[in-house]
Amino acid sequence: MNFAIVSAIWRREMKSYFGSPAAYIVLAVFLTITGWIFTLNLFKENLAHMRSVFDLLPFLLVIFAPAMSMRLISEERRSGTMELLVTLPVRDFDVVLGKWLAALSLWGVALLLTLIYPLTIGILGDADGGMIIAGYIGLILLGGAYLAIGVLGSAMTDSQIVAFILSFLISGILAILVIVTALIPGPLADVVQYLSTTYHFENIARGVIDSRNVVYYLSLIFLSLLLASRVTMQRKFL
Repeated sequence: MNFAIVSAIWRREMKSYFGSPAAYIVLAVFLTITGWIFTLNLFKENLAHMRSVFDLLPFLLVIFAPAMSMRLISEERRSGTMELLVTLPVRDFDVVLGKWLAALSLWGVALLLTLIYPLTIGILGDADGGMIIAGYIGLILLGGAYLAIGVLGSAMTDSQIVAFILSFLISGILAILVIVTALIPGPLADVVQYLSTTYHFENIARGVIDSRNVVYYLSLIFLSLLLASRVTMQRKFL
């Protein structure tokens, strides 16, 4: 791994994100939805907790992660800059990793902006700090996994719309697997449940960070990025 290349790709993508209205629109919509859910519980139901936000975000991420990552590689092909990358002495995995880190950084900014919610809870009442911290760690891991899938989807096509659809479908299937386990008999249900991204997030959001859940997300991230680099390597000569 060439950290200089990864860093250069990361800086380039961050400038691209915040040099256009796209990132600000995504952040504004994201904060509007999460803010509405939080204030609904706070003022209408008189409940000051993060549970409703943590319950909603895994499903919001199925939409927002593809939106944040759909252009990362497909845009390179559409604009013709992929041909330039081919001529440079860079590894495909370094390029993919740098782009994923930029998308993860954008997701990190979105999460930082939501810290006003737990701060508000701390002012109004007793906040469960352990559960909140675990919930945010779970969101970082879950977001990282969905964004890695988004990078893979972007590597598979030149169209940002198709990349969004592919990433949305893969992430959505992984998210709802925890629901369909009730329809699957026997030990197969445990296997399907383990493959669900939502299942692992729910475990972390309870306040207990199990290494099995962390290993699952890290494995999903690495596998998605590795596949994205392989797809990029195969398609850049087409």
